[in-house]
Amino acid sequence: MVRLFSEPGKKRIKAGHGGTLDPLATGMLPILLGEATRYAELGLNAEKAYRVTFDLSYQTDTLDREGEVTVRFDGDVTTETLQALLPAFIGELDQVPPVYSAIRIDGKRAHDMARKGEIVEMKSRKITIQTLTLVSFEYPLVTLEVSCSKGTYIRSLARDIGKSLGLGGCVTELRRLSTGGWPQQMMVTIEQLHEQKEGCLLPLASWLRNLSRLEISIDEAKRFLNGQRLQLKSTSDDESERDVAVFEGQTLLGTGTVKAGLKHMVLHPVRILPSAQEIYR
Repeated sequence: MVRLFSEPGKKRIKAGHGGTLDPLATGMLPILLGEATRYAELGLNAEKAYRVTFDLSYQTDTLDREGEVTVRFDGDVTTETLQALLPAFIGELDQVPPVYSAIRIDGKRAHDMARKGEIVEMKSRKITIQTLTLVSFEYPLVTLEVSCSKGTYIRSLARDIGKSLGLGGCVTELRRLSTGGWPQQMMVTIEQLHEQKEGCLLPLASWLRNLSRLEISIDEAKRFLNGQRLQLKSTSDDESERDVAVFEGQTLLGTGTVKAGLKHMVLHPVRILPSAQEIYR
């Protein structure tokens, strides 16, 4: 991405992403360029949706088909039994991440420790499954669609569903369908990027679309861009504390947090865009 979008003879552009994909996975991976990288956490923290297929007849050390088989299972299960089990995996759950993951333990990646044969103890984490839909089932293959909170490992979900059935749960296919509500239709391939890169770019404002929009005057914009807090005209009784995308007209200035003051709501700058500072010098 850096080479593709950097202009010859100019400083290399920064690039980042809005959420790592497993090596096995395909699907949506938001790419952020330039000053948009300041807002990568909006993708990292966003809800995500996946379609996953997993095999109940075996398990591997990595919890997906790229790992070494650790156990095989003989058994069967009906669609009715599987369907009846799924509601138990909706809502807030304690989930143990896979040993083969990028989580850091005492400064080291868990997957690096596992590959060196070190003992890795993964602590459970709170995650939330919003929806869990059975797409198809023909033993041993289960296909589900999942919408979930940040930090959810679909490999762990497959493992835990299989374990509840007394079987395996090895992921064979995984596709991210959405990040933060972006529809699948927004996705482009690497080939499309190379063919028409400019047509694939979206304005930063679209990435911030889930934040409340706050418009301020030109004079207020100059103060905001200097890092000053702004008293807003509305009183603290009719507005709630919230994160906002700050605009002057159609120009995005950055983001801030609106908090209650003594008599008025106050806008606190959080991230200011250098490109906007250039405009309002």
